Amino acid sequence: MSRRTPLTLAALLASFAPALALSACGSASRGGAAITVYSGQHEQTTAALVKAFERRTGIQVAVRSGDEAELGNQILQEGAHSPADVFYTENTPVLEALREKRLLARVAPATLAAVPSRYSSVQGEWVGVSARVSVLDYNTSLLASSQLPDSLLALAAPKWKGKLGFAPSETDFQPLITSVIKLDGLATAERWLQGLQANGKLYPSNETVVAQVNNGESAIGPINHYYWFRLRAELGAGAMRSALHYYAAGDPGDLVDVSGAAVLRSSSHKAAAQAFVAFLVSRAGQETLAHSNSYEYPLRPGVASAPGLRPLAELGPSPLTPAELGDGRQALELEQKLGLL
Repeated sequence: MSRRTPLTLAALLASFAPALALSACGSASRGGAAITVYSGQHEQTTAALVKAFERRTGIQVAVRSGDEAELGNQILQEGAHSPADVFYTENTPVLEALREKRLLARVAPATLAAVPSRYSSVQGEWVGVSARVSVLDYNTSLLASSQLPDSLLALAAPKWKGKLGFAPSETDFQPLITSVIKLDGLATAERWLQGLQANGKLYPSNETVVAQVNNGESAIGPINHYYWFRLRAELGAGAMRSALHYYAAGDPGDLVDVSGAAVLRSSSHKAAAQAFVAFLVSRAGQETLAHSNSYEYPLRPGVASAPGLRPLAELGPSPLTPAELGDGRQALELEQKLGLL
């Protein structure tokens, strides 16, 4: 089958207009443009978004899923010859690392304008797509809410020895370390991590943390909120023996983590790649997120999050923006120094 000339970016972005325009654009591009997305996001979240995008535009999307740090390293190695057109991540430090290496293209201004600027790259080279809030998960049979700390740093205290569970290899954990470094200094971050090592059980993932807190193996653990909601959806509300606790405003744990997306500078399908990234923050894309089992916060104003989530607006801005978290290099180096990775 011969390859058709790719649609212009303007035509692709028009596919997020009313239904008649959608139908026309989708049929015109069907069988034409195709893109490759490297995704470090949860597979079910990415699958729902890709399916909705393909249905609306006719552009085919090949997804390569994996650990976002490994995918980021792969892009670094592939350089100008990377087959990826878009990199969609669970967290932003890896995007900042690629931006510093000048491997990302500028995101279309209309796409950046779809979400509040604090959630995206200062240079406009990646856009925030969805958010998760850092919280404490605790077993309600083992702890009362009055016993819970309001600070992430308090988890290093001796009182939590044998009660704490955490997943140091999770990419969600590294922004917490960076937050401590940025707000309280590298020495404090190292002492804090040493306290966690002394107190806690190390788990391979946040899914394990929420499961083991819920069954009582650990009494408390730092996670992002959506893992708890996913476990509740899986087990049913009646099987939950755990609940969420929020840190005090301004604390290093008071962190909004952002999932982001970028177009690679080396992409040979930039129009279609820009259209995919635009779709992620369009009303249709954000509603797809909100109505999936992702339980992440949509960032586009006017799109409601899933029922039961504490409104993001009520939590207030965290002390650090995703861009201010940088590339996370110091956090990784500190974990490696202490043998946590």
